Amino acid sequence: MANNQAGQGEGNSQKADPASSQKSNAKRGFAAMDAAQQRQIASKGGQAAHQKGTAHEFDSEEARRAGQKGGVAVSRDREHMAAIGRKGGESRQSAQRNNASRDSRPSESSGGSETG
Repeated sequence: MANNQAGQGEGNSQKADPASSQKSNAKRGFAAMDAAQQRQIASKGGQAAHQKGTAHEFDSEEARRAGQKGGVAVSRDREHMAAIGRKGGESRQSAQRNNASRDSRPSESSGGSETG
């Protein structure tokens, strides 16, 4: 009978699992608030920390190190870096082409404004 009771207990817990998983998917508390409410509450927390003197403030050296870490992390993705390089190259080439085409054409605006 012990096996039979254990089997019944397992069956009951399995029936309860779908109901409990539905509840866990619903947003509750802070997550259920809209972005404006979240910002307002977070702002109050930041203000309180500054008044208390426990708020963290970056100095320039710490900010530099954080930026460097981010750059190292991004540069590990070779495809991403290649895409950035292509974009820059395309932009530079188009700027050079535009400048070259302007230099080769006579200026229309300067001739037209003097005859007015």
